[in-house]
Amino acid sequence: MAAEDLPSEFDVVILGTGLAESVVAAACSRVGQRVLHLDRKSYYAANWASFTFNGLLTWIQQHHEESQPEEVQDWSSLLREGEELIYLSTSDSASISNLQVFCYKSEEDEEEEAQSPDPPNTTEEETAADDEDAIKETPETETADSKDEETKEKPEESADEEETGQASHLEGEEPKADKPCPSTAQSQSEATRKKISYAQLVKEGRRFNIDLVSKLMYSRGSLVDLLIKSNVSRYAEFKNVTRILTYRHGNVEQVPCSRADVFASRQLSVVEKRKLMRFLTSCLEETEEQQAYNGRPYLEYLRDQQLGDNLQHFLLHSIAMVTEDTPTEVGLTSTRHFLRCLGRYGNTPFLFPVYGLGEIPQCFCRMCAVFGGIYCLRHSVHCLLVDKDTNRCKAVIDSRGQRISCSHFVVEDSYVAGDRKKVATPTRFLSRAILITDASVLPSDSDQQVSMVTVPPIAAGSPAVKMVELCPSTMTCMPGTYLVHLTCQSVGSAFEDLSPVVTRMFHTPESHDQEKCPSVLWCLYFNMADGSEVEVEGHDLPSNIYLCSGPDGGLGHDHAIRQAELIFQKILPEDDFCPPAPNPEDIIYDGENTSPSAGEEERGGTEERQEGEEEEEEEEEEKQNLQTEE
Repeated sequence: MAAEDLPSEFDVVILGTGLAESVVAAACSRVGQRVLHLDRKSYYAANWASFTFNGLLTWIQQHHEESQPEEVQDWSSLLREGEELIYLSTSDSASISNLQVFCYKSEEDEEEEAQSPDPPNTTEEETAADDEDAIKETPETETADSKDEETKEKPEESADEEETGQASHLEGEEPKADKPCPSTAQSQSEATRKKISYAQLVKEGRRFNIDLVSKLMYSRGSLVDLLIKSNVSRYAEFKNVTRILTYRHGNVEQVPCSRADVFASRQLSVVEKRKLMRFLTSCLEETEEQQAYNGRPYLEYLRDQQLGDNLQHFLLHSIAMVTEDTPTEVGLTSTRHFLRCLGRYGNTPFLFPVYGLGEIPQCFCRMCAVFGGIYCLRHSVHCLLVDKDTNRCKAVIDSRGQRISCSHFVVEDSYVAGDRKKVATPTRFLSRAILITDASVLPSDSDQQVSMVTVPPIAAGSPAVKMVELCPSTMTCMPGTYLVHLTCQSVGSAFEDLSPVVTRMFHTPESHDQEKCPSVLWCLYFNMADGSEVEVEGHDLPSNIYLCSGPDGGLGHDHAIRQAELIFQKILPEDDFCPPAPNPEDIIYDGENTSPSAGEEERGGTEERQEGEEEEEEEEEEKQNLQTEE
């Protein structure tokens, strides 16, 4: 929507299009609130965004350039009696730092290198320059907006199939992955064997959807429950994560976590299989023996259960996904959550959205827009107008100087100036690495593997790393490549934290004796602010201003969904959070009116209403069955 057309009054104004903000926008709009949703960036989802390869190069270039601070304008002329101004921050560049890019050429690419006038190098500065050249030479340079245009080609192919298919994908059916992807393992293996150059990555850049944040969706997690409850699941497709892997003794091994995996495992003896099944069964119920270990390390509890080193490793690092000094009660809670998510949609607890995690905030934005929410990108709020007597925000002033009245204001924390914090706490960071590789870390007969890999600390003082490997059928990378995300809590820079893991598990110029490992074609390291450390209540702000934090370091989405629900309850304590949206086919239109009169409904709409009620009852019964299915 054009900025000059904005109405002057809303119930809720939201600044930032991250996951929590987008969920709040959808929930408020769904119950009839007038919502204005703004973002100063040119793409949706902020630090939750997904980019094409060329779009990511543009994003990198923008962060390498020194951003000029915006001139703070004086809006005091718009003040009325009894009001005061609160200015918002004009930059959020502090949330991303230490960007380093490496592009590794294939050894057998000498002919292409000779023809290329300016091949990319492996140093940070020179690679950044090459990225810039590639951007200038590529006409279809994109941001997430252009990626949206590509993803919108899906409904054009078969709108009806998408509407019926996408909802069923979240209800247990494996989504079809045969659209632009190779359909056979043979074609994928041929593509894998072929060496891929940097020029090809740029040329095929639209086939990539690269997430800034790396997470998975627990099948019984709060995000999946919300997607089903609200019917937002119809806007996206999902794939099962097919296997859980771990890195141990220099090798990548598959973790047996479901009953089928345990009995099919060749890594465990018959005795170990029985012990593991007995332990997993006992974990589901809380016992006095378990309570006796409260406050003691989970590893100690596992040892006392007479579990060998193999089982201790799998349970600690890959099932509970905790550290050796994690308290037993926390480890057992994590183990139970993992086990309860098994079997709902597949042999692992996790789902991943096709086209990347950046789709999820956009799905909630779409729901908000369907119910009347207004969106405006490349548009911001410069300051707030606060009533001195009530200490409530009465209005905002946008980047064009328009005064917009509102009852509530929701904002991502990076927009709030640091002097508004009651207690100055140092920001904690996450270390991130994004790799494009030419093969899987654990090759198999199938080319459709989506893998969750746990990497325990490789040295004293180093962090545990969570790694997600995505195949082309997730629509996040081109055929013949894999997209690998690594995440850990920051100890140093992202390169310092994660490059030792990369050089051990992948083939790079710095690797030693790793020729059989997948080769890294391109790599990005960066640090991102950890949203779980943000004190959203610890700011000196009016009572009707609500803060959302950015992505946290957890594997799931519980932190963001919990934030969104708490904010919604403060705004509208009497309303249901994200009630189900009606299916389009259930809405009856009569001429220009969206609801027919009572007499017309009785005469003409009885049959449709009865059919609609029957369909609703069937769908509700289906959902209840799914939620209790083991």
